[in-house]
Amino acid sequence: MEASDLNEHISRRFNKDIEDLRNNVLVMGGLVESQLSQAIAAIVSGDSELGLQVARDDYKVNDLEVTIDEECSRILATRAPTAGDLRLIVAIIKTITDLERIGDEAEKIGFLASKLAAMDRPADSYRELKTLGSHVAHMLRDAMNAFARLDVEEALETVREDERVDDEYEAIARQCITFMMEDPRSIKRVMNVTWVARSLERIGDHAKNICEYVIYMVHGRDVRHTLYSDDTGQDSG
Repeated sequence: MEASDLNEHISRRFNKDIEDLRNNVLVMGGLVESQLSQAIAAIVSGDSELGLQVARDDYKVNDLEVTIDEECSRILATRAPTAGDLRLIVAIIKTITDLERIGDEAEKIGFLASKLAAMDRPADSYRELKTLGSHVAHMLRDAMNAFARLDVEEALETVREDERVDDEYEAIARQCITFMMEDPRSIKRVMNVTWVARSLERIGDHAKNICEYVIYMVHGRDVRHTLYSDDTGQDSG
């Protein structure tokens, strides 16, 4: 095999390794989306067993994180990637960390759903949590779509959605305080509701982080803790 053929073979193999990595991240993202969706459904429907199943299945997310992380380490050690490829691998390592943490929050929500199922349910079946959960699930789906397509515009739009999630969380938190003051007997249940809302808010933060990694992959800029312009992700302040 001539040197040029060898280089082409190595390049093809490297490209396949990178593509396999990206696909595995999308598989992990899909699993986490499913976990979140089921956790929210368990809250709304009062399904204790579904909530516990979500919590039990968290190991699947953890196993994928370990697998992808090991593959990233192997590529870094054997391929010595540079420039855009290096940014991609760094972003993947960060992304799977956030996905694993989303899985942890879904696990918490699953446990809390099981607890809430054993308590008196409000007439609206936790409408506010359903609304917040739907918004956060949409953020996560858009974040993974942005990752799949390296779409900076979608990433920026999703980042901006985090403010709405924060506002919704704060409204629920205020409402919960009011409920507990008006009826001390509701404190245990309402505290569980508050913790669910807090986990959902954190999932929104992690989805936002993933979008920031997409911007980093495309533009090579770390835009965390900055304001966002419409086209480059640069600090506009």
